Amino acid sequence: FLKKLWKLYFDESGLIVTSNPASKEAYKILHRTIKKTQDDIENFSFNTSVSSFMIAVNELTAINCHERTILEPLAILISPYAPHIAEELWNRLGHEGSISTVPFPIFNPEHLVESSKEYPVSFNGKMRFKIELPMDLSVAEIESAVMADERTIQQLSGKQPNKVIIVPGKIINLVG
Repeated sequence: FLKKLWKLYFDESGLIVTSNPASKEAYKILHRTIKKTQDDIENFSFNTSVSSFMIAVNELTAINCHERTILEPLAILISPYAPHIAEELWNRLGHEGSISTVPFPIFNPEHLVESSKEYPVSFNGKMRFKIELPMDLSVAEIESAVMADERTIQQLSGKQPNKVIIVPGKIINLVG
């Protein structure tokens, strides 16, 4: 786990942390971890905090996150659990002084709010593609957005579906 954490910050050539803006997904992962860590510290459930760090490191690795705005707070979060590696990361990121004197990251619930949903679109029960739509759309608006999508038009090849099944927040199925 600590090797995976280290690889978020460094590769064979050295430091790979960038100053690029982080993605919404990266902020969501970070703030979910901040929230979980705060709750676990208050409840003295330290082992589940470590588990949430492992999950966060795996998710950040999967999305190839190397942004400073995500990795600095992550190092601060991990510092009570792995002070040796957190201190080393903190110093190599160019900071003076100890990481233990830095304030704990603050949880922002806005980063956990879902504003859009990726719907799988199926034709006769077979998933063909995914479409990103705002969460606040009605069933009729979802249907019109899917029917207007170029991939739907191509799949239907000029025909009209007999039935459109939409489960808001879950799936869209067009039956033939």
